[in-house]
Amino acid sequence: MNSDGTDTRVDYSRVFTQAIDRLHAEGRYRVFIDILRNKGMFPNARCFAGHNGPKPITVWCSNDYLAMGQHPDVIAAMEEALHDVGAGSGGTRNIGGNTHYHVDLEHELADLHGKEGALLFTSGYVSNEATLSTLAKILPGCVIFSDELNHASMIAGIRNAGCEKRIFRHNDLAHLEELLAAEDPAVPKLIAFESVYSMEADIAPIAAICDLADKYNALTYLDEVHAVGMYGARGGGISEAEGVAHRLTIIEGTLGKAFGVMGGYIAADQTIIDVIRSYAPGFIFTTSLSPVLVAGVLASVRHLKASSVEREGQQASASLLKTMLSEAGLPVMLGDTHIVPVLVGDPVKAKRISDILLAEYGVYVQPINYPTVPRGTERLRFTPGPSHTPEMMRELTEALVEIWGRLELRKAA
Repeated sequence: MNSDGTDTRVDYSRVFTQAIDRLHAEGRYRVFIDILRNKGMFPNARCFAGHNGPKPITVWCSNDYLAMGQHPDVIAAMEEALHDVGAGSGGTRNIGGNTHYHVDLEHELADLHGKEGALLFTSGYVSNEATLSTLAKILPGCVIFSDELNHASMIAGIRNAGCEKRIFRHNDLAHLEELLAAEDPAVPKLIAFESVYSMEADIAPIAAICDLADKYNALTYLDEVHAVGMYGARGGGISEAEGVAHRLTIIEGTLGKAFGVMGGYIAADQTIIDVIRSYAPGFIFTTSLSPVLVAGVLASVRHLKASSVEREGQQASASLLKTMLSEAGLPVMLGDTHIVPVLVGDPVKAKRISDILLAEYGVYVQPINYPTVPRGTERLRFTPGPSHTPEMMRELTEALVEIWGRLELRKAA
């Protein structure tokens, strides 16, 4: 209370309520859909939204791109590990959580990318944040060159590094070289970028970026989270498919998308792996992945190293869906990857389309709004997999055409 009797205390509840109200007003409030997948029947699932019991739906936005989370080998490996060693890991890797499953998986991931070593993290977000922030602190005066469309986890790592950063226009080699050339040659440099940009569905010019890194004595950090398991003869990502993995300093990936389970990792030479293992708080002070999860990933990685059936099926599905949507006049954002975005351009309308698809058609796809994508580029992001049938795609296309007409939305030019 002030001396005049007025109450100047902070109304915390009001501040928090206003923050949520802003999201509602902008059409950016996120709703998590309550679903359960049907084992062995992906993309079929059950939705528990509403009050009439579970409703059958088709999932169109899962990052389990190859349905490896449903694969019998993966499930069997997890069940075996559960009955062999129990549920949890026992702690951090330093204290009690360094199981033989973890060691085996790191060997497999190092081999996948042709690197000396690999290091597991609890998620792809953590692997990016922990590695990038630690690298820059180890390299005095480091400057990080970051693609403007890099994932939030990379941005967080760069920010937490506290170093100088230079943002280059998306996949713009001329701009990147301009920024590199302007720096002191004696300053440590790191170029951080992704292979597949999941919201734009395009691919980075990896070899050309490596050329610039060689020219200006820079390290390279490639995020392959939307490409590992998906591209290359053994699922090593775009860098394997293009034969440039050996030119990259660090390759980062996830275990929760194409590999179908959970976790993240980096692969690099053994000295860099040892540095991150020894200095990164995000690795040192967190409980390690459950061996049950690691066993599942191990089975998935080994399977996808030997099998291209899932990759080929997924690419065929993505190509067919792009063709169907494009021929229907829908504003599909065409690209060379497995991701199929459809541009809406308005957050409220994107949410409305998503709601209609779920309620009326049993189609589950989440709207992608700011800050995941820039304002005005809101979209629906479809990730067709090898289990999505042509009939499912026809039904989806017909539903979208009907909704586009109902809401009087703009079709493709």
